[in-house]
Amino acid sequence: MIKIFRTIDGMIHQVNEAQEGCWIALINPTATEILEIAGQYGIEQSDLRAPLDEEERSRIEVEDNYTMVLVDIPMIEERNDKDWYVTIPMSIVLTEDMIFTVCLEDTPVLSAFMDGRVRNFFTYKKTRFILQILYKNATMFLHYLRIIDKKSEEVEKKLHSSTRNEELLELMELEKSLVYFTTSLRSNEVVLEKLLKADSIKHYPEDEELLEDVIIENKQAIEMANIYSGILSGMMDAYASVISNNMNIIMKFLTTVTIVLTIPNIIFGAFGMNLMSSGIPFADNPWGFPIVILLTVLISVVVAFIFSKKNLF
Repeated sequence: MIKIFRTIDGMIHQVNEAQEGCWIALINPTATEILEIAGQYGIEQSDLRAPLDEEERSRIEVEDNYTMVLVDIPMIEERNDKDWYVTIPMSIVLTEDMIFTVCLEDTPVLSAFMDGRVRNFFTYKKTRFILQILYKNATMFLHYLRIIDKKSEEVEKKLHSSTRNEELLELMELEKSLVYFTTSLRSNEVVLEKLLKADSIKHYPEDEELLEDVIIENKQAIEMANIYSGILSGMMDAYASVISNNMNIIMKFLTTVTIVLTIPNIIFGAFGMNLMSSGIPFADNPWGFPIVILLTVLISVVVAFIFSKKNLF
């Protein structure tokens, strides 16, 4: 899908025809659309296809008539009715007259620009637009990191009394997301450092502060991802032991109950043997049966009391 945007009278508008100063957004483009854009604007098809490969690494490519900035962006992936967090590539292609973005999916990073929710955004200010996209990307990483932290706290509450592996598996998925985020943020950091030195992209004094903000936000996201990853890793180790301990407590309780319930079986089994009446206690006593029941209950209670004192119950 191809969308064309242009700033008109300070407002972002979607237009039908591309002209100088426009922003062309390619969202999961078809082979025909890639061929059309490549032929019309002199961009290599391989560069337009690069962000469609989820394994593509972040980098800057400088060609004769354009510069491509490829970074990783955070996305939500739904699996088994749950939201998980992954990263996918997105490229920003800067030509003499226009700016292009290519991504496999419709992303919140760009939708904010499409909806006009970003202040001081103009499609014809290409350098600032690149920095604004990178800044928005860093803030989205921070936003999703806070959500991951909240989710881990919710799972932590469930783990206090859990004996299942489901919560641990959920923590593993969150830790995997943090690994993706950390790797992507570090790759993006390298791109930002190269962007500072890139001669192919014009640098304006009024955008220097924005570039500093982008670098600061990205570093903050890296630090936050590292902290959360460390906490989550320690939490998983601790709660693996908690779950194992909870299971041991349950097994100990069931074993104790089994022992207590075995006592009546032994006694009643002994009285149920085919022995001479003279060999069975209380055989000739009219109160024999109630006495045996009472003694059985008494012995079971005493054994249960002893186990209770030893914290086996």
